[in-house]
Amino acid sequence: MNRVCSIFAQLLQLFPRVKFQEAVQQHKAERHARGFSCWSQFVAMLFCQLGQAKSLREICQGLMAIEGKLKHLGVDRPPNKSTLSYANEHRPWQLYQTVFEHLLQRCEVLAQGKKKFRFKNRLMSLDSTTIDLCASLFDWAQFKRTKGAVKLHLILDHEGYLPHFAVITDGKASDQAGSRMMHFAAGTIVIIDRGYVDYEWWQHWTEEGVFFVTRFKKDLKIEVLEERPVPKTGGILRDQVIRFSGERSQKYTMRLRLITKWDEQKREEIQFLTNHLDFGPTTIAQVYRERWQIEIFFKALKQLLRVKTFVGTSANALHIQIWTALIAMLMIKYLQLRARFGWSLSHLVALLRQQLFVYRDLYCWIDHPFEAPPVLAGIHDRQLALQL
Repeated sequence: MNRVCSIFAQLLQLFPRVKFQEAVQQHKAERHARGFSCWSQFVAMLFCQLGQAKSLREICQGLMAIEGKLKHLGVDRPPNKSTLSYANEHRPWQLYQTVFEHLLQRCEVLAQGKKKFRFKNRLMSLDSTTIDLCASLFDWAQFKRTKGAVKLHLILDHEGYLPHFAVITDGKASDQAGSRMMHFAAGTIVIIDRGYVDYEWWQHWTEEGVFFVTRFKKDLKIEVLEERPVPKTGGILRDQVIRFSGERSQKYTMRLRLITKWDEQKREEIQFLTNHLDFGPTTIAQVYRERWQIEIFFKALKQLLRVKTFVGTSANALHIQIWTALIAMLMIKYLQLRARFGWSLSHLVALLRQQLFVYRDLYCWIDHPFEAPPVLAGIHDRQLALQL
């Protein structure tokens, strides 16, 4: 007799029902519920992500096909399409954000100490990605004349490469508009690209003890205050302490560093701007190279999970599906951090989708995915007796 439930049921154990119900009560998500619980909706939307269901019909019929195993998931019966559609349109998406934050705390415990650099500062990347939508179906998300879109603004924590915080805005919102809602602790190093040029914001960060590293824009007017010695290796050409000149010099008084590095591959100079005055120039250049990790995260999110096609057209349903995708990504990251086997994200997602309703110990499987599961004591003897 099997002593474990399905792998999907074991994944759901990452979300304690007591905490989930507390979140439901906090957001009053079941205020008008009639038989269809928020937990059942959450299981259905998570099945959409992990099972790669493309529509409400696939979600509902997929759960209906394994109806005998739904009890292990804490679900009484599979939902109807109309019931799930109504719940996605009307129940608050903020519930899923709270569930995401609870799971993030568990992932951060596993990710402690898994960092590339020796410095103690917390390293984070800030960027946004545009999710294209059909303008005729998502008329509330106007972006261009014949195109709709929303923007996902994200902070990636480089300790474990975990999504730390996210904001969803319409496609017309600027990068600065989404990032204004995000706050960082003193001592944090934030990697940003040239789309986040905001002098007032930089001044505010400097006053709060938050550091940034970005690319230098050629049209910035500056005054060189100091020329620093450069290391003989690493391709560093110049290390200068600067400040803004002209009209901005009176309002923005912060001292910055302009580091110029020779890129051997592109055969050109690359300039980095930072308000961190102590790190070596080579370290600053390596820190900015880490910004590519957030681009890798966005690519994995769009390719491996359901954030390019949506099962609902309302703004609330879209928010729920994107937050469920972020929750699913955290689950995958949690398994990747815990496993002894060297999983890539794409490999883990593909095999997890195939094994979703297999009755096998999840944590033994992620450690030894290609080994046969152990035979429980006594079962082999009884099977042999039946054969004889």
